[in-house]
Amino acid sequence: MVIGASGQIGRPVVQALARDGWAVTAASRGGGRDAAWDEGVRTVRLDRADGAALAAVVGDGCDLLVDVVAYDAGHARQVTGLAGRIGSAVVISSVSVYEDGAGRGFDTMGEPDGFPGYPVPVPETQPTVAPGEATYSTRKAALERELLAPGAGLPVTVLRAGAVHGPYSPLPRELYFVRRNLDGRRDRVLAYRGESRFHPASVRNIAELVRLAAARPGSRVLNACDGQAPTVAGIGAAIDAVMGVESRTAYLDGPPAGSVGRTPWSVPGPVVCDMSAAERELGYRPVVSYAESLPETVEWLTGALRGRDWREAFPVLAQAYPDLFDYAAEDAWRAA
Repeated sequence: MVIGASGQIGRPVVQALARDGWAVTAASRGGGRDAAWDEGVRTVRLDRADGAALAAVVGDGCDLLVDVVAYDAGHARQVTGLAGRIGSAVVISSVSVYEDGAGRGFDTMGEPDGFPGYPVPVPETQPTVAPGEATYSTRKAALERELLAPGAGLPVTVLRAGAVHGPYSPLPRELYFVRRNLDGRRDRVLAYRGESRFHPASVRNIAELVRLAAARPGSRVLNACDGQAPTVAGIGAAIDAVMGVESRTAYLDGPPAGSVGRTPWSVPGPVVCDMSAAERELGYRPVVSYAESLPETVEWLTGALRGRDWREAFPVLAQAYPDLFDYAAEDAWRAA
């Protein structure tokens, strides 16, 4: 059973498990199905917040429960409460749970000197934020703690995903470059000399990790990222190559100047995760590189923007980055 099956991560997870021979029940709020799924995939409607409904869908039991939308300790307790009816579980968490040992993490990035000093790469043994209800990161930390509490009573693989990318994303970072190219903006500005690295995670690689963990149940925490962490300048160049355009890039030595130079990957230090544990424990090898994954993402984004304002098409992204396309500020910066 896959919870959140119709979302960005859920779609390829269902496809990968079905291809691997699992009889998959795809649960989502709308109960829809993806055209790429095998016809044997069963779909059901499920409100993730309704514990009774979740228990009813699980019914007499399932060999594997995959939860791609679990958010906090309450969701974790819903899963662990079904321990007697679930063989094992795989649950998606986030690399945002990491802190640097000095109390700095994703929640402090906007504060003066608040950017964490992570090791490169970040192993799963890195300290995490205290669990709680205050932020996305603390809620994910609480989710992990509750999920791992049963130990052998319910084998759970927690996958800490990086900057997730692929079609159907509510927060498609690649839009930063795609829309500029569609608008004919051949000049752009990148902060930190374009060297920012925020480890991406293709939905197809996450699905591969789910598939591997399903075949090797266990209680563990693993990073879930691509094989490489390209720079933001490298990402822009790769998107240009897919779209067949050439751009001119100016660089800021330091942070963004207001909105100028800011991208969804712009960080003053690297956020790069260690994938050796997944390789060692699951035999993980990325099924796709970042560059190889881009054509379908670019195609999907281009279609999603056709005839629509980007804020209407991607309200979550617009809320997180309201000045993502402040062309007037960029033009003024160049003129100065």
